[in-house]
Amino acid sequence: MATDHPRTTFPGDTAPSSWGPPRPAGEPGQPPPAHTLRRGRPEDPRWARPAFLGLLLVTAVLYLYGLSASGYANSFYSAAVQAGSKSWKAFFFGSLDAGNAITVDKPPAALWPMALSVRVFGLGSWAILVPEAVMGVLTVAVVYAAVRRRFSPAAGLIAGAVLALTPVAALMFRFNNPDALLALLMALTVYFVLRGLEDGRTKWLVWAGVAVGFAFLTKTLQAFLILPALAVVYGVCAPVKPMKRLAQLALATVALVVAGGWWVAIVELWPASSRPYIGGSQNNSFLELTFGYNGLGRINGDETGSVGGRGGGGGGSGGPWGETGWNRMFNSEIGSQVSWLLPAALILLVAGLVLTRKTARTDTVRSAFLAWGGSLLMTLAVFSYMAGIFHQYYTVALAPYIAALVGMGVAVLWEERSRTWASLTLAAAVTATAAWGYVLLNRTPDYLPWLKWLVLVGGLAGALGLVFAGRLGRRLALAVVGVSVVASLAGPAAYTLTTVNQGHTGSIVTAGPVGASMMGGRGGPGGGGMRGGFGGGMPGRTQPNGTTQIPNGPPGGSTGGFPGGGMPGQNGQNGQNGQNRQGNGTGPNQQGGGLPGGGRTGEGGMGGAGGIGGLLNGANVGSEAKKLLEKDAGDYTWVAASVGSQNAASYQLATGDPVMAIGGFNGSDPSPTLAQFQKYVAEGRIHYFISGGGFGGWGNGKGGSSVSSQISTWVEENFTKVTAGSATLYDLTRKTSGS
Repeated sequence: MATDHPRTTFPGDTAPSSWGPPRPAGEPGQPPPAHTLRRGRPEDPRWARPAFLGLLLVTAVLYLYGLSASGYANSFYSAAVQAGSKSWKAFFFGSLDAGNAITVDKPPAALWPMALSVRVFGLGSWAILVPEAVMGVLTVAVVYAAVRRRFSPAAGLIAGAVLALTPVAALMFRFNNPDALLALLMALTVYFVLRGLEDGRTKWLVWAGVAVGFAFLTKTLQAFLILPALAVVYGVCAPVKPMKRLAQLALATVALVVAGGWWVAIVELWPASSRPYIGGSQNNSFLELTFGYNGLGRINGDETGSVGGRGGGGGGSGGPWGETGWNRMFNSEIGSQVSWLLPAALILLVAGLVLTRKTARTDTVRSAFLAWGGSLLMTLAVFSYMAGIFHQYYTVALAPYIAALVGMGVAVLWEERSRTWASLTLAAAVTATAAWGYVLLNRTPDYLPWLKWLVLVGGLAGALGLVFAGRLGRRLALAVVGVSVVASLAGPAAYTLTTVNQGHTGSIVTAGPVGASMMGGRGGPGGGGMRGGFGGGMPGRTQPNGTTQIPNGPPGGSTGGFPGGGMPGQNGQNGQNGQNRQGNGTGPNQQGGGLPGGGRTGEGGMGGAGGIGGLLNGANVGSEAKKLLEKDAGDYTWVAASVGSQNAASYQLATGDPVMAIGGFNGSDPSPTLAQFQKYVAEGRIHYFISGGGFGGWGNGKGGSSVSSQISTWVEENFTKVTAGSATLYDLTRKTSGS
């Protein structure tokens, strides 16, 4: 063991650990000296707390910079936020509209902070997205605190910096999908478990259960991915007797059920006739949504009502959601989002476990490696082989685990650098990072072409210096560390800066420059995959009126949409008060339209009549359509109804009035039924029906309901068509002469 660091012990240790800062015991019989906000812990070097506060400040500036460029970001969730800011009932259930016709296809916890912000500050891009950026800063702080407690301030700073500069983290902590809150709650869960492993106090396990419960209310079963690893680690390594460990885990389970189950119980017991329909389900049941569309369906690909088939299972064959297999996180679809330091994290995880293999059962260093490493491996395995809906941005869940392992691994190996195997392992981690960074950067050869050479050459030079780190003087050793850190973080930092310099809108977004993420891998019969998700079109061209027009590419070509080709969708536009509105293909990493075999440009500004662009992005709401819908809006529960949530959301955000989403997100939910819709129309509760949206001519999803097409047919046969700019609507208060 290294001799230049004192051994420290923690409550519950049966043998001393040799890694981490010493903790002063204070005067005999007195508690350790308290730490202050400005100074930090008394045992920390004077630079530690200012450096930590500086890290948080830089992260905040990074995540807040140009935030309004994304406008309403994902209009699906922004519409629900707007509804929740107007109706407490919509707030509670997570309704897409203030009329409470249908909910989003997730539980509502992620919507609550944004809806409260909009209630206070009014509807706008900043009010929606600033809470997400705050969650990013808090996640960095939690990871720092977890790593710093048992290791060192330097380890915590490395972990925090790695997290902050992960491209997919910069993307999702500036976006309004649920993944930002989920990442924060997962990091908190690991932190609480680690605190419990230090002193064996029950309260930490209870808090961990509460965090997982609210994570369940954020993104259902994804919150449970890390539970097996954490439960095993605590059950084996906690510094209390076996029966108490079991009792503590049982109490944590109770806390989880209470924290996550209270809302579920209310929803399931609430009379279905007086609450919104549960979006994403086929039977108006949140439990069905949890275990079906958002649960096992994500694993095996059998998601009733979803937009695609299986992703390929374990065989690795491609599908609508990309190729599956052990290398999924490294392929051209995912790699640039999160995997920059993943090889290093895996190397350092193994090294940390080898280094602590002979320590006591309760050793908290080994427990930390097991907790963070187990969380990483469990999530990594599920993401790699899940055959259902999978988007690149899901990988933000991996970012805190990778960051913590890098910080911890570097810290313990640096302390052991006088041992040849430790210095060689550090060198191997930097070499792997440099080589993999070169590969990732080489996938976009026109993007900063000099950077890949800086990363490769700098990384190899730093790795060579690390081989001799135990024999170098202090200044030279620090120089080697500096070169290694810069080379390791240069690639993800560049992608992160590119990410924050551009707006992101739609349902599928990716980090980094154009072409960094090719969804669909092998493409379809027409060739060409999907950049940045479904229908990844070419970069948009800004028009004089402020809209972004996507040039049409050849069907099945490199600018195609869904595998098999498809025409890019229509343009987006700037919304009210200068906010950037949704549009198909707006921004460098967004989506155009496109169905298998090519879709057509639909009515109402949708990218394809039910094309994937219209499904995953919002409509282009023209001023004429907006003016028409706003007239006498107060006389109706819903100013309009439209197939598919994204189409409805765009009109709702443009007018500020409720718009019913027929069929939910995909247009394939049986809500409302034709009879219910006819009743609403007869009662004068809906003014217009907006043509286009949903699946349109592509069918009704995998086994989903056909009610949306029934309603569309009934409306078109019985009501007067109205044209407002490029939008086609039907006035539900004016029947045609023959009906």
